[in-house]
Amino acid sequence: MQISSESIKVGHPDIVADIIAANVIAAILDEEKKMKPGLTLDNMPHCGIEVFLGKGICVVGGEVRTRVYVDIDKIARNAVLALGYNDAALGLNGNSMGILNAIIPQSDNINLGTSMKLNKKHEIGAGDQGIMYGFACDDTPELLPLPYVLVNRMMRAFETCGDPDFAPDGKGQVSVEYSNDACNTCKPVRLAKVLMSNAIDYRNVSKADKPKIKAKAQKIAFECLKDWVDKKTEFLFNPTGEWEAINSCSAADSGVTGRKLVVQFYGGFPGAQMGGGSVVNKSPEKVDCSAAFGARYVAKNVVAAGLAAKCSVQLAYAIGVAKPFSIFVDTFGTGTLPDHKLENLIEKVFDLTPGGMIEKFDLLNANVYRKIPVTLFMDDYRWEKTDMVKKLRAAVK
Repeated sequence: MQISSESIKVGHPDIVADIIAANVIAAILDEEKKMKPGLTLDNMPHCGIEVFLGKGICVVGGEVRTRVYVDIDKIARNAVLALGYNDAALGLNGNSMGILNAIIPQSDNINLGTSMKLNKKHEIGAGDQGIMYGFACDDTPELLPLPYVLVNRMMRAFETCGDPDFAPDGKGQVSVEYSNDACNTCKPVRLAKVLMSNAIDYRNVSKADKPKIKAKAQKIAFECLKDWVDKKTEFLFNPTGEWEAINSCSAADSGVTGRKLVVQFYGGFPGAQMGGGSVVNKSPEKVDCSAAFGARYVAKNVVAAGLAAKCSVQLAYAIGVAKPFSIFVDTFGTGTLPDHKLENLIEKVFDLTPGGMIEKFDLLNANVYRKIPVTLFMDDYRWEKTDMVKKLRAAVK
C-alpha cells in the first residue's frame, strides 16, 4: 500500500499570493503595536486579504478594519522580490509588476460579533461560521504523517540549496510504502517514489550542463530524504521533459490565495480532513485561522499524551459566538478511551475560543504571519507544542 502527499515551493504562484496577503496583515500588526494604546485583543485589527497574480499583475483585495495605514504597493513588491522574483526571465518581476489595491472596510455587521467592545458578551466572537480540522499521528517525531513531513522537507531543501539553476517555482510529491495492515494501524516502511518539478533558469545553464540537472535534483532530494530512500526508490524530475523559468510563476499560471489548502493541511493524507478556508490571509479572530491551529494543537496533544495513535479533531463555530458550536473526535479505533469521552475531555481542558487561541498561540505577532505561508506546522509555533499532555493525562485519571 502506498500513500502520497504533495507540496510546493514558496515560489509557486499560489504561495506567492499567500505570502503577499500574510505580509499585509503582518505590516498592519506591526503598525498597530506602535499606536497608543498598543495592540490588544480589545482593539486588534480585523483582516481578510485576497490576492490574485497573473501576467505580471497583482490584485490585492478583501476587507480590513484597522487604525493604521500600510503601503500595499511596497509590501507586495518587497514580498515578491524577497522570493527572488526580480526578472521577467523568472516568470515574475517584483520591480515592474502592476499592483491594484481593491481593499474595502470590514462590514459593520461582522464587527458586531468580533469586537470585544460591541459583542453582547464582551468577548471576541468567531469571525465567521466554519468547520476546521486538526490531525496528528505517531508516524513521526513531529506527530504528522510521514509523506507530509518528507515532501515538505524536500521543498525546503530545494528552496535553500543555493543552486541558481533551480528557479523559485517548483512542486513535489512523494509516495511512501506502508505495511499491509489495516489503514488505521499501518506503519511506513520505505520511500517508494519521489517526484520533483522545478522551473529551470537557463540563463545559468549551458547546453553541456543541461543533462546534469536531473542528477543534481536527485542528489538534493535524496540527501534530505536519505533515512527513507533505498535502492528501489524511483525518482522523476520534470516529467513533461521541460520547464523553463520564463514560463513559470504568474507568467504561465495564475496565483490565488487559499488555493493550496490541501497541500498546506497534511498533504492530502487519508483521514486528515481539511475544512474551513484559507488560513494565512486572515486575522486570527477568523476561526479559519485560529481554530485550524487550535484543532491541530488538540490533536497533537492527544497523540503525545498516548490517548490515541491517530487523531482527527473537528471544531465548528457560529459567527459572533466564542465557544465552539461543536467538537468531534475520531481516533480511528486507536483511542484508549471512547471518542465521545475524549470530546468531553477536550471541551474541559482546552480554551478554544478565538480570544483564548489568539493569546495562547501569539497570533498578534507579525512574525508568525510572515512564517506561516511556508508551513503551518513543523516549526516553533506555539500550537506545535505538547504542553497539555500532563493536563490531559491527569483529567483521564
